[in-house]
Amino acid sequence: MYRHHFRLLGAMGLLGATLAMQVSPSPAAEPYDPWPGLVQDVFSNRPMSDGSDVIGIEMPYRAEDAAIVPVTLKSKLAPDDSRQVRTITLVIDQNPAPMAAKFELGPDARVSEISTRVRVNNYTDVHAVAELSDGKLYMVKTFVKASGGCSAPAGKNAEEANARLGQMKYRQFARAEQGPTNGLREAQIMIGHPNNSGLQMDQLTHLYIPAFFVDELHLWQDGSPVLSMVGGISISEDPNIRFTYVSNGAKTFRAEAKDTSGHVFQKEWKADASGS
Repeated sequence: MYRHHFRLLGAMGLLGATLAMQVSPSPAAEPYDPWPGLVQDVFSNRPMSDGSDVIGIEMPYRAEDAAIVPVTLKSKLAPDDSRQVRTITLVIDQNPAPMAAKFELGPDARVSEISTRVRVNNYTDVHAVAELSDGKLYMVKTFVKASGGCSAPAGKNAEEANARLGQMKYRQFARAEQGPTNGLREAQIMIGHPNNSGLQMDQLTHLYIPAFFVDELHLWQDGSPVLSMVGGISISEDPNIRFTYVSNGAKTFRAEAKDTSGHVFQKEWKADASGS
């Protein structure tokens, strides 16, 4: 009798535990955060400080088009700060190739703002890491809701893209109170290039289009470096870089771009207000 009673209690307890497991929600798994691994892979595990008073990053919280998401990087160093920003690395954590671009700033150009357009493949944190002349890294981040940007079809067909390949346009903006060749300036470089990510599918053949993108860009005023970029698949089609810098009174502005197929594109403009 007692044995039967204990067996019955044991069976009821097991049934209760089973029901409790079915009814009680299991704790949600923590979402995967790739950033610690990226710190190791991209930055060799170097220590980083909070960069909220060093650099700013601006992106829309929800992107209208995941293939052309605007991003602006701004120096926030005070005018009397003796340090300089040497490089800015843009990392889109959840992209297939997270390092979108690394910008190297010319030591005498005092670049204070850089804007471009990027592809965003998933809801993700986006980090900007500035290396200063003190040798330290400073990091800020933002969050962007977008998906499918790296696999989105190209905006131009192959024939049109090939016709524009390597064409470069330059615009230079002078402030009203300053002369055309000195003082704080804004400029823009546009490069005709499909910047294929390797994840886009040809709509006719249904085969993946091989990766083919601008991976280097160098800009000079006369012979003095202004800005360089090492880019990846996350930079949007027809790369477009807008930046603020201080002119040294140069008479010419020169650009050189290279892509992953070995093409080299070069062009030089007069350093006047129209960039013609």
